[in-house]
Parts: sequence; structure tokens; C-alpha cells
Amino acid sequence: MRRIASKWTASRCAAAGVAALAAALAVTGCAQTQLGAAALYSNQRISSAKLASEVANLNAAYQTYRHKVQITYPVSAMPREVLSWMLRFATANQMAAQHGIVVTPAQAQHEIALEAANVKQGGDTLPEAAVLNGLPPDLLPELGTWISIQVQLENRLDHGVVPKTQAGQSALTAQVSHLQCVAAKSLNIMVNPQYGVYDFGQFAVVATPSTLSTTSPTAGGSQSPAPQTTPKC
Repeated sequence: MRRIASKWTASRCAAAGVAALAAALAVTGCAQTQLGAAALYSNQRISSAKLASEVANLNAAYQTYRHKVQITYPVSAMPREVLSWMLRFATANQMAAQHGIVVTPAQAQHEIALEAANVKQGGDTLPEAAVLNGLPPDLLPELGTWISIQVQLENRLDHGVVPKTQAGQSALTAQVSHLQCVAAKSLNIMVNPQYGVYDFGQFAVVATPSTLSTTSPTAGGSQSPAPQTTPKC
């Protein structure tokens, strides 16, 4: 049984409109590229231009599949979704380096093939699943590496034996999350405030809280935990 941290959805039908698409592109437009960097980590830099290019790739795929898939994130949040994936991949690579994990092209391709078969069972293609999850389809090869790193790490932690109890699975998930936190912390991730803040609780870029309260409202008006901007590891 394969275990990966990503969750691929399979809901369908049209979603956001043209106005929202234009707003998303504006976020990564000319004004933002002048800021230079969308995020910094370790000695690496994700430029605003690179982020804009990947957002455009995601948006183009969304335009292609919008009558077939229903995304659960607002189109205006595409830059955060894409930047989150770019930082997830960087964190996974750091984790692999810290634990001596090496992924060959064949292993990465194998994981992509398995994932394509998984989403096909739900009636989707892998590019459609990528759009549903805010991942530009041109970054799917990196997804294969990301999955392989997680699979190899979990196999080390559980000695190749899948936990048979919820408690065992929860313990394994906690171990992996801790190692991800250590890796992310070592990268000294800094996100341009224009795109949001880095949340160590979700290992993702989230909207900057509008208040200093311990919770922040969601789109539906309910309260959600405030971003964990300091690593707890």
C-alpha cells in the first residue's frame, strides 16, 4: 500500500470566472517582478518572474480543463498554491540530502506512473489532478521525485511495514512531519509578503493574517488556526 502526503481530489465542473483569472495573473504581473524574489531559501532564490511563469502554466491548464474540473481554491490564490509546491519540493530535496535519500529518474517516473493510475480510477488524468491541487502540470516530474522521497523515508521509518493501526499511522505521520519541519527550518525560508507567509504547520504559503488574533477567518466566515510562522522543531 503506497502512502503519500498529497491528496488528489476528483470533483468536477466549471469554477471561477474570467475576472478572477485576470486578478490572479495581475498578482504575478509586472509590478511584482520588480520586487525580484518571491521567496528565498538556503542560498536559493525563487524569482517573481519564475513564479509568474509557473502560475501562467497552471492557469493555462485550468483554462483547458475548467469545464471538467472544479478547483477548491480561488483562482486569485494560484500564486500561493504554486509557490507552496515549489517550496515543498525544495524542502523534500533538503530532507533527502539530510537522510541520504537518492531518487533516480526511473524511480521518479515510476511514482508518476502509479499516481496516474490512481487518479485514472477516479476518471481524471494526471494533469487534471495537478490543476485540482494547484500544481502546474509542467512540474509533474518534480512531483514524482517528491513522492519517491516520501515513500523511501517512510519505508525507512516503518521498516517497510505499513502500520496496521490508526495510532501507528499517526505516529509515522508525526515522525515524517517532524523531519519535514527540521528540513524546512534549515532552509531559512523567507516569503515575499506580497504572496503571504510561510506556515510551518501546513508546509505551505498562506494568506497573511489581517489581525494579530490566534485565529483567522476563512472564506466561509469560520475561524481557522493562525499560521505557524515559527517552526516547532
